[in-house]
Amino acid sequence: MKWHKLCNICNKISLILQALGCAVMYFLIEAMSRHSFVKAWDFMVQKPLVFAYNAQFIFTMMLIVYLFRRRVFWRSLISVFWILLGAINGILLMNRVTPFTGPDVAMVTDGLAIAKKYLPSYGVTIVWIVLGVVAVALLAMFIKAPKYKGKIRYRYNVPLVLAGILAFVGMTHTALDKRILSNYFGNIAFAYEDYGYPYCLATTIFNTGISCPRDYSEQEIERIKSTEDNLPKTKDKKHPNILFLQLESFFDPTLVNYLDVSEDPIPVFRKLMKEYSSGYYKVPSVGAGTANTEFESITGMSLHYFGPGEYPYKSILKEKTCESAPYVLKNLGYSAHAIHNNEANFYGRRSIFPNLGFDTFTSEEYMPEENKKNLLGWVKDEILTDEIIKCMDSTEESDYIYTVSVQGHGDYPAEPILENPKITVSGSPTKEQDNKWEYYVNEINDMDNFVKELTDALEEYPEDVVLVMYGDHLPTMDLTVEDVKNKYLFQTEYVIWDNFGLEKKDENLASYQMAAEVLNRVGIHEGTIFRYHQARRNTKNYQVDLETLQYDLLYGERYAYGGENLFERTKMKMGLYDVTLDSLSLVSDTDFTYYIHGTNFTPSSQVKLNGDWYDTVYVNPTTLIISGTELSDFDRLSVVQRSNSSTRKPLSKSYDRSCYALLDGNKWKLNRE
Repeated sequence: MKWHKLCNICNKISLILQALGCAVMYFLIEAMSRHSFVKAWDFMVQKPLVFAYNAQFIFTMMLIVYLFRRRVFWRSLISVFWILLGAINGILLMNRVTPFTGPDVAMVTDGLAIAKKYLPSYGVTIVWIVLGVVAVALLAMFIKAPKYKGKIRYRYNVPLVLAGILAFVGMTHTALDKRILSNYFGNIAFAYEDYGYPYCLATTIFNTGISCPRDYSEQEIERIKSTEDNLPKTKDKKHPNILFLQLESFFDPTLVNYLDVSEDPIPVFRKLMKEYSSGYYKVPSVGAGTANTEFESITGMSLHYFGPGEYPYKSILKEKTCESAPYVLKNLGYSAHAIHNNEANFYGRRSIFPNLGFDTFTSEEYMPEENKKNLLGWVKDEILTDEIIKCMDSTEESDYIYTVSVQGHGDYPAEPILENPKITVSGSPTKEQDNKWEYYVNEINDMDNFVKELTDALEEYPEDVVLVMYGDHLPTMDLTVEDVKNKYLFQTEYVIWDNFGLEKKDENLASYQMAAEVLNRVGIHEGTIFRYHQARRNTKNYQVDLETLQYDLLYGERYAYGGENLFERTKMKMGLYDVTLDSLSLVSDTDFTYYIHGTNFTPSSQVKLNGDWYDTVYVNPTTLIISGTELSDFDRLSVVQRSNSSTRKPLSKSYDRSCYALLDGNKWKLNRE
């Protein structure tokens, strides 16, 4: 009887109880995302309106329970859904900087792949056990949980749900108008911290791409294109090699007001800024978002018109090709190369670069064994000098080379891990912050030395070279506009270095303007977007027309191209040179140890024997070792470059991938079928 009365009371105040329950659940979600109940509490106290908005988001979704009798089941199902999303975000943020976003939702259906990537093997087992228990519990609730006994008054409940949805929509517009929320994320990780997980996740799911401009039409595109008619024709000559060097988190620490640095960490870069064209480099993100600065610098397109926190590498470029510097320059006879001293699948570059027109991509997996790593495990940038020279040496024609460095990557250690650091730091609000800055400035000092080594090598190169160098974004140091002398967080600095005497011209540029500026300097006036920047920068309606043009090229009817797609996905080659498998020799018949001989092996090379992966020891670029199994005639062998990521995906095979072995003494000769 008492239970019956309690149920009646709860039913009468169910909306209030549901609101409280949603608030508690949202608090738990933020605690999981922030890895701290204290930080979740601070967020709730410091930003009560944002907290209330996100709790309202979950509450509005929960209103659908009033359309069903199994209210306990539906409340439990929705709660599990949100708790699961919070747990996924918390796990991801233990392994990467970027939170769980819209593009990641597509991977939810492949839960095993996500679990293997971000959890140890025992963690995967635990996850599946927990999911199994939850699924059984939900099924039991569906069958056994008490149902609402009263009459469902749809004529009241349906308007109630609709009113809740409309109220939430109105609240969203008001919050955006009052700037309680934002629909532009300069740093997606910071946005999640500032505006809450549910709002940011929903925004990255539903607000993507470029919205169709109100005046979009073929006539409008023709009008925009006609404003470029004042540009000169491209000079008919051999053009210089064009190199872009994107330096990870490279930034001038002397611009930080509170920081006291024992010596200048970037003397080479500073000297080059005085001698060559330079200025501030406006980038689309802060503290993270390397791929977006990269996207703007390669394509000339502005991220400002895309969805909040969107990564085109994770959205539109997964399915479409895009006009870019590689495509444009290849029409002039250039070869296009990408270089990155990190694993090939980082930000999905392995699959995205062919849609940007690159011919080759040299990732960490194709770099030699001499790779030196810093204390955080990132490959040092000094290896990039040889890789850049190799790219230019590999062709007779001019080269476009886009190099992405990784050495300066965070997260920087809060504890001192450097022994006798060359440069010391003080002045930060906390000792932990000083430690982070000290590690960071010594890393970029190392990167500065690499810049000297590279420019010295290019100075002696027998061909004309233009080298653009810049930081992709500020380091992850929780900087505010009050902390920096230039009062702006969305910019680093750049230098346009050359070895043939370009005129020095100092100006501030956005990353989406740089490629057009460099092409203009060397007399190249090609490409729809690049010509637009060259003709229209600093003119009336520049940004408005840029948005319209970008929409047309990526999402519209491509009127600028006559309605056609002018760019075909390239058959991009991983690495500059083929990994070859030439022969193998038996060196020990006690444990069946074999030397495998070939070319261009790296520590990422692994033997595949009869379709199965085989433990492989790297010796040098021409030798690998396998042991433990006696080989027989007609065993099938190949050497495969495997990704250095946790997925270990194959990247490319030796060209002898279909082969068999014929015994000749103690040596097997490999023959192609």
